[in-house]
Amino acid sequence: MALSSQIRRLILSASATSMLALAFPALAQAPGGQRPPSPVTIQTIKLEDIPLTVTLPGRVSASREAEVRPQVQGIVTKRLFDEDDLVAVGDPLYQIDPATYEAQVSRAKAQLAQAEAQLALAKAEEARQNQLLERKLVSTQAFETTIASRKSAEAQVQSAQAELKSAQINLDRTVIKAPLAGVIGFSQINEGALVSSSSASAMAIIRTVNPVHVDVTQSAAEILAFRRANKDKDSNNREATLILADGSTYELKGQLAAADTQVDQATGVLTLRMEFANPDRLLIPGMYVRVRLQQGMVKQGAKVPQKAVMRDRRGQPMAWVVNKDNVIEPRPLTVVQDQGNQWIVSEGIVEGDRLMVDGFAKARPGATVAPQEAGAAPAAPQAGAPKGAPEADSDAKSKAE
Repeated sequence: MALSSQIRRLILSASATSMLALAFPALAQAPGGQRPPSPVTIQTIKLEDIPLTVTLPGRVSASREAEVRPQVQGIVTKRLFDEDDLVAVGDPLYQIDPATYEAQVSRAKAQLAQAEAQLALAKAEEARQNQLLERKLVSTQAFETTIASRKSAEAQVQSAQAELKSAQINLDRTVIKAPLAGVIGFSQINEGALVSSSSASAMAIIRTVNPVHVDVTQSAAEILAFRRANKDKDSNNREATLILADGSTYELKGQLAAADTQVDQATGVLTLRMEFANPDRLLIPGMYVRVRLQQGMVKQGAKVPQKAVMRDRRGQPMAWVVNKDNVIEPRPLTVVQDQGNQWIVSEGIVEGDRLMVDGFAKARPGATVAPQEAGAAPAAPQAGAPKGAPEADSDAKSKAE
């Protein structure tokens, strides 16, 4: 008896399952006997002139750099600057013990005074000899010897003046001054250290950080393409945008300052130097950055979401466009470049085209769809389409010819 009841329940369950399987297709159909159009998301194309850019890696460097080095030997007695501070040309940085050089100046002054005294004596002697010569009391030879002595004394004065000047220069060099305006780094020398002009390392380094340079490399092929596209313009007048290490964009634009005179034979690239103003010292020498440069311009092109572009069997880019009858048409595209999550398309679509960007799993070329503009409120479900009806599982992108 129990076995008969179980058999009846199984038969009833199988019958119910068969009836539901037959009922769902009928429910999914529209009143006319056809499935309703599948909802898809579209984007209406707007054509515009789009600049083509290239992003190149580089590093920030100081626009000028100078090492602080001593020109005389001596003991450093004082440091006269604060590290990581701005200095101007001529600012005193270090003091070397001047005692030895002060003594040299004093000795040179004494030698100059002695030479000047000898010159005065020689001139007086020349004057006396000239009077005696006029009275024919001395020979011409004796007078000429007096003239030679006077000239020798004059030369001694000039030599003593040069010695004094040299000694004064060395004394002045005991105060080491900034050769360049900029930011001075850490001091590599402390008070009490013995330094000389032959020291292996610099005492400090000064860098000019406003403006700064950013060196990047670009392939020779890209350089040629840019110059051919801009042959009627100044190819060196290129504006640059700087992308910092944290992904943010530097607020000030830069310019191409210079380009190397030859291509690197090993790598086939050319080095370009960009210049950026750096009034707030945000850019630090050695910092890794990226430079975005304009390479050209696409006239009346379109920016297309990358998810809307697929490949046909030959690997060529294509997209689906919904025509005025809401039917999907495949369109071959000419893709020029990618920018972020978009493709730059120069050919294949026109102003006003409705490009399909979502809903590919429920559609295929030639099918009628219900287009919905991206970002617009979703349309109300059509009558006859039950809530929770099963969706297609296959990806329609694989159906593209």
